[in-house]
Amino acid sequence: MYLWRKTAGPCWLSAREKRLQARAHGALAIIARPGRKHVQIEIACTSRNELRKLVEEFGGRGKKLRRDWLQRFAHKEKPKPVRIGKRLVVVRSPTRREAGSFPHTLIVPAGAAFGTGEHATTAMSLRLLEEVTRGTEPKFVVDLGTGSGILALAAKCFGARRVVGIDIDPTAISTAKASAHLNKIDNIDFQLGDVRRWKPAGAIEVVTANLSSELLIEILPKLKRSNWLMLSGVLRAQEKEFLRALRRHKIEIVDVRRRGKWIAVLAKSSA
Repeated sequence: MYLWRKTAGPCWLSAREKRLQARAHGALAIIARPGRKHVQIEIACTSRNELRKLVEEFGGRGKKLRRDWLQRFAHKEKPKPVRIGKRLVVVRSPTRREAGSFPHTLIVPAGAAFGTGEHATTAMSLRLLEEVTRGTEPKFVVDLGTGSGILALAAKCFGARRVVGIDIDPTAISTAKASAHLNKIDNIDFQLGDVRRWKPAGAIEVVTANLSSELLIEILPKLKRSNWLMLSGVLRAQEKEFLRALRRHKIEIVDVRRRGKWIAVLAKSSA
């Protein structure tokens, strides 16, 4: 077994994704990380010849996997369901659905776009969203940098009437729509667009934004028009600068969550 791998930007991927999908025969993995424009693309190959053709056509690099790679990977990677309060559990596959006291289960496969619920920034945002929506059904939720669509999907599970998810990456939008279809969740408007050019329309009750600190600070003038803000993707090393920016825009800081090297902020507009 062989593995082909390449790091590329959104434009490169968008121009070649159909060809990659055809070569991969269902084994294409696109891995995105918060705060990074480039994604890592991987295809598992069954022969050295197949690997060589991928390198010749797309560049990148390849390696031969150990014979016991699947057993080693399965032993190492055993993701547990992510429990969000008492209302939601996030799993990677339909076979991992959990019964019990959770009214909602989301299936979010790993690898296609950032946001499976396991990363600290996503998990903290999900928990903040669950807490803020307890006992209420927000009329309008916007998810900026939607990625896999997990926060938008969760908002629907928590009773939001209207949900919009925006991302600059066409792969993310395709993945988010596929996730909604997989989970049989309708009426989420996933839009391809740059959050810098996003124009808020109407009264937005909740904005979730899992983006880089620099980008969040840049769009704060737009965000402060909303009621609740759940902002993540900020490193602990950037915390002081980010919180100063919120105060400068007269945005009330309600809570700051910290996990590993990341923080997530719950804020409220004072406008």
